[in-house]
Amino acid sequence: MKHLFIINPVAGKGKTVRLIPGITEYCGSRDYRYEIVTTDYPGHATEIAKQKSDEEPCRIYSVGGDGTLNEVLNGMAGSSSSLAVIPGGSGNDFIKSIIGSRIPDNILTATIEGTERLIDYARVNDKYFINISSVGFDAEVAYQTGHFKKLPLISGKIAYILGILSTIAICKNHHMELILDDEVISGRSLLIAAGIGRYYGGGVFALPDAEIDDGLFDICHVDAKSRFSILRLFPQYMKGLHKSIEGVRLLRSKKVEIRTETPVPLNRDGEIILTDKAVFEIFHKSLPFVIPAL
Repeated sequence: MKHLFIINPVAGKGKTVRLIPGITEYCGSRDYRYEIVTTDYPGHATEIAKQKSDEEPCRIYSVGGDGTLNEVLNGMAGSSSSLAVIPGGSGNDFIKSIIGSRIPDNILTATIEGTERLIDYARVNDKYFINISSVGFDAEVAYQTGHFKKLPLISGKIAYILGILSTIAICKNHHMELILDDEVISGRSLLIAAGIGRYYGGGVFALPDAEIDDGLFDICHVDAKSRFSILRLFPQYMKGLHKSIEGVRLLRSKKVEIRTETPVPLNRDGEIILTDKAVFEIFHKSLPFVIPAL
C-alpha cells in the first residue's frame, strides 16, 4: 500500500510543513512506500488526490485543516483509495468527531498505523463534503471567520467568535423551506446546519448527536432571531447546549433540501457560495476512513 501525504503548506500558519521530517523519518525507517506532495494553490489538493487515485489505490493523508480535507475528499471520493487526516489547520473539526476534542501528540504515527473503517460522506449540490454544511447566518459567520483565521495569534475558536460578532452587525433572517423525510419546515430562519460530523467553526459543538456512519444527516434549524437573541444563543451553541433554547430544533433525516426566496450564503466545509437551493445526498458507509490507533 502506498501512503500519499498531501500537505497544505499554508494551513495552521506553517505548522504542516514542520511535520514533513517526522513523516520522512517514520515511513523511511519502516520501509513504507510513501510520497509527500505539497499544494501550490486553492484546489490543488483535489487535483493531486484525483490524479494519484486514478493511478493506483492508496491511503491519502490530508495534512492541513478542514478546507484541505474537503479538497482531498473531492478528488478521491468514489475511488478505491482510503482517506486519513493529519490535523494541522486552525480548526481541525472533523477529526474531533472521530477521536474527541483533544488532538494527541502522537496523532501522526497513530494515523499511519491506523485501521480503515467505512463511514458516511455527503454531497450538497455539486460538491462533496464530510463534515457540516450550513445555510444563512452561520455560513456568513464562516466567511467572516476565514478572514480572522489569517491573523497572527488568533485561534480557530477566537476567530469564530469574532466572525459571529462581525456578522451580527449585518444580521439578516431569511425565509427558508427545509424539506426532510417526513416533515417540511417553512418560515423565517436564522440558520440551518446539516452534517455528518459534530463540530465546526473551530470546535463549535453544533450537532452533538451526529454519528459518522448511521446514513442520516443531523440537522440544526434555528428560527429567526434578533441580534440580542443571537448573542444569547451562540455561547450555548458553541458548547452543544442549544437544544433546549426556544426556536432551536435538532432533527435527523436522510433527505435534506433547503430552498430560499433569495440567494443566501451556503457553507460547504468552509467554502462559501451563494444559492437559493441546496440539495443534500448522503453516501452511507461508502468512504474508507483511517481511524488512528490510539
